[in-house]
Amino acid sequence: MKYKRILLKLSGESLLGSQDYGIDPTVLAQYAQEVKSVVDQGVEVAIVIGGGNIFRGVQGAQGGVVDRATGDYMGMLATMMNAMAIQGSFEKFGLITRLLSAIKMEQIGEPFIRRRAIRHLEKGRVVIFGAGTGNPYFTTDTAASLRAVEIEADIVLKGTRVDGIYDSDPEKNPNAKKYQQITFKEVYDLGLNVMDLTAITLCQENNKPIVVFDMNQPGNLLKLLQGVSIGTLVVNE
Repeated sequence: MKYKRILLKLSGESLLGSQDYGIDPTVLAQYAQEVKSVVDQGVEVAIVIGGGNIFRGVQGAQGGVVDRATGDYMGMLATMMNAMAIQGSFEKFGLITRLLSAIKMEQIGEPFIRRRAIRHLEKGRVVIFGAGTGNPYFTTDTAASLRAVEIEADIVLKGTRVDGIYDSDPEKNPNAKKYQQITFKEVYDLGLNVMDLTAITLCQENNKPIVVFDMNQPGNLLKLLQGVSIGTLVVNE
């Protein structure tokens, strides 16, 4: 396998499936099978999940429901709900998991401790990171980059419903150009919406490559880790 330890970032919206709200069990089952296929090959997998399918702090604040900090904490709780759903689904498929939370929730998951997370990975357990960074004003993309650096992952894999990075929205522009490989500097210069700038900067400064790929295409995760060119690779110069 091309990579030994990966950080897989999944958006909360990806769990919607065909629904307008909540969690689609068929998506959970598919993700469990995808992850199991690479764990069975000896790959160490850590996951960061968003919460946009349940609640998004920015939208809550913009709608006047709550202030931004409170909205972000509510979003962190949403990520924990998703993380618990992923944990339950993965274990049904025979995976051994550990849920680590950036906010103390002892009845639900372990507190995030870097060395403990690494030890779980070394023992072949799938580590699920919930509650983002534990701080408001930071996205789960930033949490993914941060955790990838902390656990010394080889790469950040951002699983989306699009098969890579384009110069414009491929769902709106049929002539959008796809990049096979691009540098962090080009992402900045072109203003491409890959991850937020904090997340991109963390990966750039720590020389942590990113691959954006279609997670909903069965077999893509395994192929990518086998070295097949899938999605878009973001690297330093």
